[in-house]
Amino acid sequence: MNSPETSTVFAAIVPAAFGFMGIRCSKEWVQELVYLPPSFAAQAPVNALAEKAMRQIACYLQDPDFRFDLPLVEAGTPFQRKVWQAISAIPRGQVLTYGAVARAIGSAPRAVGQACGANWFPLAIPCHRVTASGGLGGFSNHGDATGFHVGVKRWLLAHEGAQL
Repeated sequence: MNSPETSTVFAAIVPAAFGFMGIRCSKEWVQELVYLPPSFAAQAPVNALAEKAMRQIACYLQDPDFRFDLPLVEAGTPFQRKVWQAISAIPRGQVLTYGAVARAIGSAPRAVGQACGANWFPLAIPCHRVTASGGLGGFSNHGDATGFHVGVKRWLLAHEGAQL
């Protein structure tokens, strides 16, 4: 359910099979994409960029091969951006472990996991494609294996045809 406060926080809210995606943006930059539970409601875009982001999210939700082309504000530390760049190179339908990403960039699995959890642009930067060596792992800084966020991760991986 949207409250007056919600409508000022998000420039648009897009329905998804798992709930909703909130879009925070200015007129020039997407500032954040947020997984929202089913208790929210769709919200029309407030500007052209929010409308573009909304259309692109809807396209991805229909076609997992869709490629995002959004102006993302520069966010995160240099290390986080390095992790996000490595994650962005993982093809649709494939997953890597936190350890594999860490080895590829010369880091540690826990640091990669923390950078994944700090991702400001889920879907556009597909952190859901990174899993623990023994299962899904946490998601979006939520470690609960039965919670909303891990359910989103499961849905996204199934949507993309990933074999776990």
